Amino acid sequence: MRKILLMVAVAALAGFVMFAQDKGGKGGGGKAPKAPPKNLKIFTQDNWTTVGRPMMDVFVTSLGLADKGGCTYCHVGPGQFDDDSKPPKNVARMMLSMVNDINAKFPDGKTHVTCFTCHRGSTAPLTAPAN
Repeated sequence: MRKILLMVAVAALAGFVMFAQDKGGKGGGGKAPKAPPKNLKIFTQDNWTTVGRPMMDVFVTSLGLADKGGCTYCHVGPGQFDDDSKPPKNVARMMLSMVNDINAKFPDGKTHVTCFTCHRGSTAPLTAPAN
């Protein structure tokens, strides 16, 4: 059962990364995509649109943030995404580094660990086995 849950989580993450692309700008009309944030520390300017922005949507699902303020759980508010004053944002950066380090140790290059692996829809990791 645990293996199936992990496979479902990895498949969901892959689906989010593939299909939750930032459309850039409001209403299209040939406008250039919105510029990436200036304060990137884990993602880069080059991978923000394809990896970073979709990963923010994965956080909302993996951590159950939809009913906890969504983006404002980690970010100060609209238009203030570069601000690092909220502790959850810095914790998220540490968690991303941890997940990247763990996955880098697997020789097959596949994603074995995601946020959902430990969090399973909760902001705190669920470290105790289910009863």
